Amino acid sequence: ILLILGFLSTLAVIALIAVAVTQNKPLPKNIKYGIVLDAGSSHTNLYVYEWPAEKENDTGVVKQVEVCKVEGPGISGYSHATEEAGPSLAKCLQQAKEVIPSAQHKETPIYLGATAGMRLLRLQNESAADRVLSSVEKTLRLAPFNFQGARIITGQEEGAYGWITINYLLGNFKQVSGWKKLLHSLKFLSETSGALDLGGASTQITFVSKELSSESPENQLYFRLYGKDYQVYTHSFLCYGKDQALQQKLARDLQASTSTPALGYCLLDPCFHQGYQRTINISDFFKNPCTSDKKKQLPFNQLYIEGEGDYRKCRENIQKLFNKTNCSYSSCSFNGIYLPPLQGDFGAFSAFYFVMNFLNLTSEPNPLALNTVTSTIESFCARPWQEVKTEYHNIKEKYLSEYCFSGAYILSLLENGYEFTENNWQMIHFLGKIGSSDAGWTLGYMLNLTNMIPAEEPARPPLSHGSYVGLMVLCSLVLVSVLLFAWLLFHKPKCLQKGIV
Repeated sequence: ILLILGFLSTLAVIALIAVAVTQNKPLPKNIKYGIVLDAGSSHTNLYVYEWPAEKENDTGVVKQVEVCKVEGPGISGYSHATEEAGPSLAKCLQQAKEVIPSAQHKETPIYLGATAGMRLLRLQNESAADRVLSSVEKTLRLAPFNFQGARIITGQEEGAYGWITINYLLGNFKQVSGWKKLLHSLKFLSETSGALDLGGASTQITFVSKELSSESPENQLYFRLYGKDYQVYTHSFLCYGKDQALQQKLARDLQASTSTPALGYCLLDPCFHQGYQRTINISDFFKNPCTSDKKKQLPFNQLYIEGEGDYRKCRENIQKLFNKTNCSYSSCSFNGIYLPPLQGDFGAFSAFYFVMNFLNLTSEPNPLALNTVTSTIESFCARPWQEVKTEYHNIKEKYLSEYCFSGAYILSLLENGYEFTENNWQMIHFLGKIGSSDAGWTLGYMLNLTNMIPAEEPARPPLSHGSYVGLMVLCSLVLVSVLLFAWLLFHKPKCLQKGIV
């Protein structure tokens, strides 16, 4: 009997190993792809995403596999040559064709979302904005992909999709089922992270607040994602991206200038390094919707700017951009816009990250203290332009010259605009990538349009297939052991009975 049981046990073990090997043999990959073009105010980026088809509705399975920066300005920069907007995307579309298998080109959706640069162009010249979009659409329709639309997204959409992106990538949209759901309900659900987005022409703040009131319904959005409800506050400030904020500041400085024409050609600016010079064409300067209300008749066509490199004076000038006097709500950010109490951690991305990363303020494992950040930016602004230019000779002069202003502006926006303080500054985490994917609104946009974030949690069996098989094998082994023990106990072999006195 023991020999037979041993033989059967050996067969059972061999069978289990064979089943396990067969079951866990890698299956052929069934990968899907999606493309999103982020048509920003200063440039356009093309992103390629991929995900396993069988896990389409799972969180965290979509990952970025390619990013291509389109050469030249953002599509809004083609307002005077609208027919060139579409062809400017050709090189990056070719790169996407090489990344995605040709057999899947036709089924790969491609989207283009234009942000604040195009929102401003639409305000300034609607017909030019329409022609730019038409040129872009024509190029995208000629590509071998499944064109799904090219449109100007609202600031509120930009904020909301950025919030969805970072929380999806951080794994904050939990999916649990079966016995795990019971364990999960016994502890607090992980909070979502707020999203701080800074572009060239606009900035967005989006977060879930438990103290969100009904005072300003236009700044509230409701999402039901994976069976959970989220009440989200979001607002987009047009003209408060870093490029347009600089334009606003210069226009305000120019408006306040009382210099006579003989002396008024030059403006000393504390937000540029000492020794730096820049020339601005006045006629183009006031065409911008962000500065047109500050238009001033000037007896000269060009403005010469000379840097002073004075961080404190720079901050004082920037703070004038934030009107904190009028607020008809219980609390406001600036310009009379409702802002509920800040809550939870915040992921700050796009230009927030790029500027702070350049200043070496993102490399620490833990967020730096606010006074450390302030002193670092102040020291950078105080450096002479020639010294900065020599050290960072690989960076374009336009970008390099504006890092002092951008750093000071970010601190002003976060401190004076949103009222982050020394106490809650470390709630802010500057994010470039989360895993392999860039932090930004594009992934959230695609997830929403492809319905890969269902409102209700997808139906699932209580246990995964592996857990089910493992549990069945374990139970079977226990049952066989119990039966064998019982048989030996009640039907003792004669050899065992002789040994019992």
